Amino acid sequence: MYIFIKNLIDQLDIQEIAPDRKNVLDGIKMHIQQKLGSSQNLGLTFICTHNARRSHLAQIWASVMATYFGRHSVSTYSGGVEITKMHPAVAETLQRQGFKIHKLSFTENPVYAVRYDEFASPEICFSKQYQDKFNPEENYIAILVCSAVEEACPVVVGCERKFLLSYDDPKISDGTPFQEEVYAQRSIEIAREMKYLFS
Repeated sequence: MYIFIKNLIDQLDIQEIAPDRKNVLDGIKMHIQQKLGSSQNLGLTFICTHNARRSHLAQIWASVMATYFGRHSVSTYSGGVEITKMHPAVAETLQRQGFKIHKLSFTENPVYAVRYDEFASPEICFSKQYQDKFNPEENYIAILVCSAVEEACPVVVGCERKFLLSYDDPKISDGTPFQEEVYAQRSIEIAREMKYLFS
């Protein structure tokens, strides 16, 4: 794992997570432990409406934390109910936090390879519906990272369990002087909670 990212993870204090938030995370954690305890491969799909910001951050940080804690049977994915594009600020934020970002296509919905370790496969990120063939079709855990998707998508096809783990949308800062700070804060918040989930 790249040293800058490892140092960032080492400094994340899971004691900063509020008790009510830990209660939500504990429900997900228990299900993950059951799956890993039975030696099953585990697919986690993070879902938000547009698959543009929060779901990508959660996919990437969950993958990083699974690697950090040696949970090698975990695979992470993201999707939405609509296709847009991964917002460029997500890539810029992750790059500042130590990731290597490679833009693989330059279409309206570009594909990014996000690397956090020289020897691990990169996370492939682009906006897609959660049912896209790139993602698992069944027996995965769906984690909804925005409350709007819970309303838009009350039934998540193919998942074995669904959890709501909502985050505030950094989109509110787009085009403002606070954009860089807000995206960084959201990324760190998600990283801290993924560290708790896999610790």
